[in-house]
Amino acid sequence: MATNEQDLLSTEIVNRGIESSGPNAGSLTFSVRVRRRLPDFLQSVNLKYVKLGYHYLINHGIYLVTIPILVLLFSAEVGTLTKEEMWNKLWHETRYDLVTVLAFFVVFVFTLAVYFMSRPRSIYLIDFACYRAHDDLKVTKAEFIEQARKSGKFDEASLDFQQRILESSGIGDETYIPKSVMSTEVNSSTMSEGRLEATTVMFDALDELFEKTKVRPKDVGVLVVNCSIFNPTPSLSAMIINHYKMRGNILSYNLGGMGCSAGIIGVDLARDMLEANPNNYAVVVSTEMVGYNWYPGQDRSMLIPNCYFRMGCSAVLLSNRRGDYRRAKYSLQHLVRTHKGADDRSFRCIYQEEDEEGYKGLKVSKELMEIGGDALKTNITTLGPLVLPFSEQLIFFATLIWRNLLGTDPNKNKTSKQSLSSKPYIPDYKLAFEHFCVHAASKIVLDELQKNLELSDDNMEASRMTLHRFGNTSSSSIWYELAYMEAKERVKRGDRIWQISFGSGFKCNSLVWRSMRRVRKPNRNPWLDWIDRYPVTL
Repeated sequence: MATNEQDLLSTEIVNRGIESSGPNAGSLTFSVRVRRRLPDFLQSVNLKYVKLGYHYLINHGIYLVTIPILVLLFSAEVGTLTKEEMWNKLWHETRYDLVTVLAFFVVFVFTLAVYFMSRPRSIYLIDFACYRAHDDLKVTKAEFIEQARKSGKFDEASLDFQQRILESSGIGDETYIPKSVMSTEVNSSTMSEGRLEATTVMFDALDELFEKTKVRPKDVGVLVVNCSIFNPTPSLSAMIINHYKMRGNILSYNLGGMGCSAGIIGVDLARDMLEANPNNYAVVVSTEMVGYNWYPGQDRSMLIPNCYFRMGCSAVLLSNRRGDYRRAKYSLQHLVRTHKGADDRSFRCIYQEEDEEGYKGLKVSKELMEIGGDALKTNITTLGPLVLPFSEQLIFFATLIWRNLLGTDPNKNKTSKQSLSSKPYIPDYKLAFEHFCVHAASKIVLDELQKNLELSDDNMEASRMTLHRFGNTSSSSIWYELAYMEAKERVKRGDRIWQISFGSGFKCNSLVWRSMRRVRKPNRNPWLDWIDRYPVTL
């Protein structure tokens, strides 16, 4: 096996228990499981030692060249003139050609007006809110396993598997689960329990959002709700409209079955609706119903979601009203969506179905890391030209040509085509963003992303702490991460925030925001009571 292929594989020793029959009956048996890891698509270069100076030179080269020349020309022309001579020169040259000056001024004003009127309206994020459950819904990892044992739905092998997953998950002891899940008498997957959880998380987040923004529900013109698993009739958006008595001509949409990246898809849909309906507000609600999708069977690939997913919801208020420029927190810069559903493996890597006993659950493929890595590479390749400084793109382009056309690496003495093409140079995305909100799917996913994108512990702090404190809250997790940064008062004016999430299909989506102002610690925030305890050592 080639060396570069070995780098994509990881091994794991699995205890298969005591053999019940055959020549090895009564003996412990083990197996070695080989899995594919997230592809290693980063390559360090020796140019990194002069990279900072190089980036500054390229990005500001036009200013460094033209400004000194202009200063010299202006000094040579004006330096010998007195104030009186300068004034007389300007007055005499413009007095006899006043019509030309006025015509130029009119054309300039007209062109400027046409430009500002024809360009798309900016999309502003006024504020957002995240659901925080009451303390009676908290569950520790030990309590989780104990309640699972008391339910009588899982055998010892399944309980041991769940315990191992929890211990290595990166999830802490203060996440939230619906009461129906931990009850031995209530079926959590009924429509009534699903509606109860939905109204609890959605209305709590929306109440906070309307209170923080001082926007009335009747002022909202667009409503987008995304929930992958639970999609009742009437819809979740209809439940919100009925509860808040919203106006009759509201444009409402429900997104279902789109996984953990549906929150960004919801923002994309809201953006399109706002561009078609100026001077309007849009609300995007992102959530997932944990209890409704609880799996009570023994299939290990379906038990994984039980261990990671927890209660959560976010509500985001968007606006394209020019008057909201001063009070908005962020402006939308870029939105890039990647869909790999045409590939059969990608399509089935997260799949809802029944197991052999007829229990419904979400099946997670062993190839998830490999498929997710491929979607990530496609997404960041598309996003790169939009956000990366020109100098970084130039390095990437030059390295690509050098490797593929000349068959050699400008930074290493290698001539093998295979070894060169296997590790392309990936741009440094830390030059494009100040803050990273990576979907808190699991510790393994965050570890692999940090290594392959060469992000620092500070870059990953919000994602890891969100996973520890709230678990995987599906499409709303990227908003808990942004709330963490705000509670820490780390977001300053002009900062760029990258939100990236993954979901079934398979999809990888990115959102880029620019901070409009320094964000002070908000009065309401899901982190406020514990922010001084974080970050914790994992």
